[in-house]
Amino acid sequence: MKCKFLICAVAFFLCQQLAWGNFKVDVCIYGGSSAGVIAAYTAKKAGRSVLLIEPGKHLGGLSSGGLGYTDIGNKYAIRGLSLEFYRQIGQHYGKFEQWIFEPHVAESLFTDYVNRAKVEVLYQHRLLSARKENGAITEIQLDAGGATVTVSAKMFIDCTYEGDLMAKAGVSYTVGREGNDMYNETWNGVQMLDGHQIPDGVDPYKTPGDPSSGLLWGISPAPLAQKGSGDKLVQAYNYRICLTRDPANMVPITEPDNYDINRYELLARLFKAQPNRTTLNDYLIVSGMPNNKTDINNRNGFSTDMIGANHDYPEADYATRAKIIKAHEDYTKGLLYFFATDPRVPAPLQKEMRKWGYPKDEYTDNGHWSPQLYVREARRMVGAYVMTQANCVGEEVVTDGVGMAAYTMDSHNTQRIVIRKNGKDMVKNEGNVEVGGFPPYPVSYRALIPKAGECSNLLVPVCLSASHIAYGSIRMEPVFMALAQATAVAADLAIANGTSVQEVDAAKVAGILTSNPLADGRLGDVLLDNATANPELAGDWKTEKGKGAYGTDMLTAEKNAKAIFRPAIGKTGRYAIYMYYPRLKNNAAVTHVKVVSGKKQQLVPVKAEDVKVVGQTSGEWVKLGTFKLKKGTGSYVEISAGETGEGLVVADALLWVPEKR
Repeated sequence: MKCKFLICAVAFFLCQQLAWGNFKVDVCIYGGSSAGVIAAYTAKKAGRSVLLIEPGKHLGGLSSGGLGYTDIGNKYAIRGLSLEFYRQIGQHYGKFEQWIFEPHVAESLFTDYVNRAKVEVLYQHRLLSARKENGAITEIQLDAGGATVTVSAKMFIDCTYEGDLMAKAGVSYTVGREGNDMYNETWNGVQMLDGHQIPDGVDPYKTPGDPSSGLLWGISPAPLAQKGSGDKLVQAYNYRICLTRDPANMVPITEPDNYDINRYELLARLFKAQPNRTTLNDYLIVSGMPNNKTDINNRNGFSTDMIGANHDYPEADYATRAKIIKAHEDYTKGLLYFFATDPRVPAPLQKEMRKWGYPKDEYTDNGHWSPQLYVREARRMVGAYVMTQANCVGEEVVTDGVGMAAYTMDSHNTQRIVIRKNGKDMVKNEGNVEVGGFPPYPVSYRALIPKAGECSNLLVPVCLSASHIAYGSIRMEPVFMALAQATAVAADLAIANGTSVQEVDAAKVAGILTSNPLADGRLGDVLLDNATANPELAGDWKTEKGKGAYGTDMLTAEKNAKAIFRPAIGKTGRYAIYMYYPRLKNNAAVTHVKVVSGKKQQLVPVKAEDVKVVGQTSGEWVKLGTFKLKKGTGSYVEISAGETGEGLVVADALLWVPEKR
């Protein structure tokens, strides 16, 4: 009887394994980052069977992991479902759209996306291997806590920050920084600049002036290489820290695991070297989030970036990555504890730090600490096209764009080393670059796919094909979501036409993104930007590039000027109309706006004092009202500057949002 029972139990277990241990779908997305969720939602709404695989326990990646102070660059670049996400964030907080938010709010929205689309999600499944036949992935194997799960699919999308599926599939990639000469760039490779730097004269040795005593913790003995030369070093990672100062919602900052005060000796020397820096904001970027919370980021020479501790991370196995992640957690919690307790910390800074604690209502299953390390850059595909500095600054413009980017070419420091200057050894950071001032630019579809012959059914919207410095501009969460939507559309087209991803027509992808921006057939917005809409102009308008413009430029006038924007309304109905309002030093106190629909018109004065710009952006959408509009071009919005000339009136962009989609 015992033997018969055992045989039955084993048979039942094997049947269960066969039932749930193998999956066959149209589209498999590996990585439940913000990009992964949007790719899964898009593919499912296109009618495809979809499986979303997340190695961890949570959806949303960095967007739900503490990065609430969204890196935008220029709102013009963000369209489709990516933009809708920030609109939904806005609705949660009672606004039209919002780009700052609490982690749990973001995660709830990402969970809602997969629930609404009925996407099946596998949590805590990690990639083991990928099998290919005739240049295409046929199946992948996953570790599910000791059991092996197999997934076969027609198309695969790698939405991890590490590019693990891409690597397992044998697709070409690189790690680190190219030399400037590889792609004719100027801001790649080794760069020792002034940003987030340690001031001159700070001694690097445990015993000041004595090299034989050894280097302080965190300082590399590597020599400074030639400017612009390439290497395999990776820009620093950190945590985007969510704290609260609400006593009722606060968990105290206490001594963390593996606390080592020696890690912060260099920081203590910085206090002496720069005695005028005595506030928390001198050492941390503390960005306010709703409900008395923060998104804290790295600032200046010694901060939350654990410089040099991540170089092995991109290609490491899971066990090694776990150790690196834990080391970053210990370092960061230790930094907060050091600020709050060490007697060498400036008194004003320490007083501020003691007002903060971990939020009780965030990361409740992870000790109120983010489960997502900020992996700024790991592997980067070397694909069918490589985005470079020339694309960022507009010297080379691709014709197969399926998304846009707009952020500064940004790299955090990669190493902390010793240099000799004026006859003295001193510690310096190397690798930080922040170069901007360019308008939004298109991202090539070819940068999202492998070279022909390497893999015919894989798309890579996160670890995409770009040089280190170009990736530093592209690698923002809203852009990842937009590119993920594009890859899901491309996967659908490849399946429908029975082609490889290399044969997909990028123009068709772009067309679908324009005609069906929300992926489910709902009516899209009508956007008119001054640079592309050809508004009717009267008076002395000037074109101003940058300076907070929506898109490439904006129109400004001081007096006696009118600009008329006429939308092509595709369907009769009620529309909320918004005007983009860039915050300038000398905005007119009142901007006079007139909304005309047929014989009806309404005057809407927009007062500068009423416009509150929130987040990492230079302007806000101001609601002019909700109006019933007829199909066609019979309605318009007129922006005018009066006769007084008191400040600048801006005519930049207008938006018509249908009340019913």
